[in-house]
Amino acid sequence: MEARLNLFENPVAAKLFRHLNAAGKVVSDSALPLATQELVKLRASQINGCGMCTDMHIKDALAAGEDPQRLHLVAAWREAKVFTEAERAALELAEQGTRIADAAGGVTDEAWANAAKHFDEDQLAALVATIAVINMYNRFNVIVQQPAGDYQPGMFG
Repeated sequence: MEARLNLFENPVAAKLFRHLNAAGKVVSDSALPLATQELVKLRASQINGCGMCTDMHIKDALAAGEDPQRLHLVAAWREAKVFTEAERAALELAEQGTRIADAAGGVTDEAWANAAKHFDEDQLAALVATIAVINMYNRFNVIVQQPAGDYQPGMFG
């Protein structure tokens, strides 16, 4: 399988990704727990059908020491006992923020209030940014049909 467009060699895409990566660095340097960041990125990528990002965030989470069982259960997080209440709140916000078009009104007040119980304002800003940035990456990869499976942890920096 070949991508429709080489996002790594196209000058416009490369320039945009430099800015997007800089935005992602702000989040990775924030107080939002790394495990929460990876769970949110994985869940949004699953919802969007982005194989490249699903592969990447599973491998990055494993390399960071995440429990494989938790990663296997992300798609069924509501029924799984392995997530904290804060992680559940983040996953709910991620799902609603990813499925904006599916829900009249977007993210519910209840989902926001639940997340706000577990995260301070800076962490909430980082959580919202994580959701927005991963959705943008997902859309690039799905549109160009970026192949998945070859990612190695750390290969993009």
